[in-house]
Amino acid sequence: MVGRAEPRMLTRLPDAGRIAGVCAGMAAYFNIDVTLVRLAWVVLSIVPGLLLGGVLAYVAAWLLLPASTLPPVPAASAPRLVRPFADRKIAGVCAGIARYIGVDTTAVRLLWVILSIYPGAIICGVIVYVVAWVIVPSEHGTPFEPIVSPSA
Repeated sequence: MVGRAEPRMLTRLPDAGRIAGVCAGMAAYFNIDVTLVRLAWVVLSIVPGLLLGGVLAYVAAWLLLPASTLPPVPAASAPRLVRPFADRKIAGVCAGIARYIGVDTTAVRLLWVILSIYPGAIICGVIVYVVAWVIVPSEHGTPFEPIVSPSA
């Protein structure tokens, strides 16, 4: 048929990935920020009883998805999830999520606290926050950067 486009393939992007490029490949396929895919994968792996399942799913995807032979296409216009320096309370995770989805930072913080303490899951909420702190890059690309005032 005329005008029929080739279907997109789900592949790994080893050159753009941290381990094997599975999350980078999924992010490129779904046209979303790779940080969101990494964060979702880790958070879903932390859920009680799924750690082994998350690791096994990653290894299975590593083995089943072919590695892309094309260089990764940078998504310059797509919004990125970062931890901004402005409006931080602890590490900027909630401020970054709020900026990414376009809502008030206080609403995200309140929702995070409510979901963290809901059925006694405060430890999971803290663990997920720390994981997000490590995975989500800082606005300037350096994790754990101290905030320095401009007058210093």
